[in-house]
Amino acid sequence: MHDGPVPFDFSDLEHPVIVAPMAGGPSTPELAAAGTDAGGLGFVAAGYLTAEAFGERLTAAQRLTTGPVGANLFASQPSAADPEAIARYAQALTRDAERYGATLGEPRFDDDAWAAKIDVLLDLRPAVASFTFGLPSAHEIQRLRAAGITTVGTVTTLAEAQQAVARGVDAVAAQGPGAGGHRGTFDPTARPSEVPLDDLLASVMANVDVPVVAAGGLMTAEDVARVRHVGAVAAQLGTAFLLADEAGSSAVHRAALQDGEFTETVVTKAFSGRYARGLRNRFVDDHEDEAPLGYPEVHYLTSPLRAAAVRAGDPHGVNVWAGTGFRAAAPGSAADIIGRLT
Repeated sequence: MHDGPVPFDFSDLEHPVIVAPMAGGPSTPELAAAGTDAGGLGFVAAGYLTAEAFGERLTAAQRLTTGPVGANLFASQPSAADPEAIARYAQALTRDAERYGATLGEPRFDDDAWAAKIDVLLDLRPAVASFTFGLPSAHEIQRLRAAGITTVGTVTTLAEAQQAVARGVDAVAAQGPGAGGHRGTFDPTARPSEVPLDDLLASVMANVDVPVVAAGGLMTAEDVARVRHVGAVAAQLGTAFLLADEAGSSAVHRAALQDGEFTETVVTKAFSGRYARGLRNRFVDDHEDEAPLGYPEVHYLTSPLRAAAVRAGDPHGVNVWAGTGFRAAAPGSAADIIGRLT
């Protein structure tokens, strides 16, 4: 199958539970290490960090556990932004800026320090490296695999899974529509697939010859058992760990997840210019229709507003990323949560 070092074997996990990478705060070295120490696989999220900060967090996680740790990178894609549309959106956000006494951010495009973060992976060699929004090049995958790093492509359709396998990844994480936060969709302009996770898993497992991780909307022991029963090597959960003691979720995020005022999640591009699932709040209702596509430009535009809303303790002015099953999230240590899931 593959030459070189033996890939990480998901079947070696004591518990087939992966603590999903959650960029922007929730993922911490402590959460990654605790997930691993509890018999699962913890992840460090590289998104939005400098390469240096990512390296520090990955090093910290590796020092906190003797077990395997994963790392996740956002793959860079061409900009989908229309500068005029973003300028109009900035105009529409002026009232929000006044509300929080904030100044809008400067829209800009970058690749999230992709090359430097690949170098961090090659230097620190986590057991697993996963990728969201797209894939590394075949050459980059070969370099990672030669360094003993197992590569996982996050996919949302069968076509993406086949592309990932053709590129040379060791495994795929099939992410269904119930996932919280950004979907891993390769095309930044396409509305994410609504094919249910169970159907996605069935089609991917019937058509690719690499291990498949199930992700997206999984919250309970029954969910984990269900996807394992159909052949997934592990279940990856993020929202289930947002209230974990070791998670870096903000107080606003934690409170909103447990507040009966919030009853549903929606897929929105209003916060980042890329489709992501979070609690439906005032910001979504006010801006979804006028928000343009354009990631990370819109992310940078709204970032100071969202930070100001968090400082103000207002869950209606910030993205509260959450999967469809957020009501089942419960506080506790990562070990407690994994215990409940298994």
